[in-house]
Amino acid sequence: MSEFKYHYGIKMRIFPSREQKHQLDNNINASRFAYNEMVAIDKELFQLRKVKCYIASVVNRIAYLQKRKNNTQMLFALHPWLSGTNVGTDVVDQARRAYQSAWRLFRQVHRSGTPKFHKKQMSGSFQLPNRYAKVKPNLFNGSCRFLDSKHVKISLIGRLRVSGSHRRLFSCGNDVRIGTITVSRDVTGRYYLSMQLGSDTPFVAGGKQQISPVGIDLNTDNFLTDSNGNIVANPRYYRSIKGKLAKAQRKLSRRALRAKKENRPLREAKNYQKQRVLVATLQRKVANQRNNFLHLVSTTLIKNHDLVVAEELRSKNMLRNHALAMSIADVGWRTFLGMLAYKADLYGHKFVTVNPRNTTQTCSECGYLMCGDKKLTLKDREWTCPQCGNHHIRDWNAAKNILKKGLASA
Repeated sequence: MSEFKYHYGIKMRIFPSREQKHQLDNNINASRFAYNEMVAIDKELFQLRKVKCYIASVVNRIAYLQKRKNNTQMLFALHPWLSGTNVGTDVVDQARRAYQSAWRLFRQVHRSGTPKFHKKQMSGSFQLPNRYAKVKPNLFNGSCRFLDSKHVKISLIGRLRVSGSHRRLFSCGNDVRIGTITVSRDVTGRYYLSMQLGSDTPFVAGGKQQISPVGIDLNTDNFLTDSNGNIVANPRYYRSIKGKLAKAQRKLSRRALRAKKENRPLREAKNYQKQRVLVATLQRKVANQRNNFLHLVSTTLIKNHDLVVAEELRSKNMLRNHALAMSIADVGWRTFLGMLAYKADLYGHKFVTVNPRNTTQTCSECGYLMCGDKKLTLKDREWTCPQCGNHHIRDWNAAKNILKKGLASA
């Protein structure tokens, strides 16, 4: 897929039959099992390599584990149940590739940590590569392809009904290629299909080029204020459902305690599972509302401005403030900035982040810096510059300073 100029990703909901659900679950479990096998092999290799005096049995064991680690067929030979549950070799091979990719990411970034054992959960996923015959690749050929606007066909699974915003892809031409696909299951039992797409033609029309840069200031009082004075209100989706969610979680906790007192596994406790799905549905509703809001705002900003400048926020550090942690997590700043970044590339516009240092404390007209006893606090929403006498709205003034920094660095 790297040879294509433009890349795109879509996610659709799929509606499998009961038999197809069973096949999907088997492949999800097999993918997790193969990943955990790689983790176990590396742990054993680490312990064996600590032996200072190598003996023949240790050397042979290391050679055997290295061979087993790089051979997908050996996993099927050692565990025959994989073949008996309609699990494809591509699923296991993609899990092995994901494990190797996790190690590469750890060595390059050192943030996500080393690959760890994946516990069995209600959610899960597996990946499949898309294979093409000797024809020009497009959306309607290959091992994973669209049959029509409402159905797709996936190798190992068969025909599936889908719903989503994928229909507009059919007008992008016949040079769109489907790469790796991911089938996932969420905690409420819904199944989704994600596709990686590549093409040499743009997926979206660029539209008219507008020379109108804008700076945005993100805050918890309002969602954002731009340099033109426009304000987008903070919807606070989590706060609107917080009480109902807390009540449902308390009920879930009581049912878990009751099941444990009766020595019943939680997976077999029907009342607990019903309440768990209810809690997960409430959380999914909030997440979907927030994502929809962020998509609308980010798309509007990118389509209407050729340059968008935002402050570079480190939400992880800001979440340490217990007084603002819930509000910061609810607003979704990091997700919003990520959307602006990839949509700017998609529409051919520019997105820049700048250091927010002193953007709030500096007068956007004369450049006077409020410091010492005059330094603004979070309560000061409006202020007057003591040097030039201009009256400022705190967030609007910060957005103007952010835009100035972005224009200077662009």
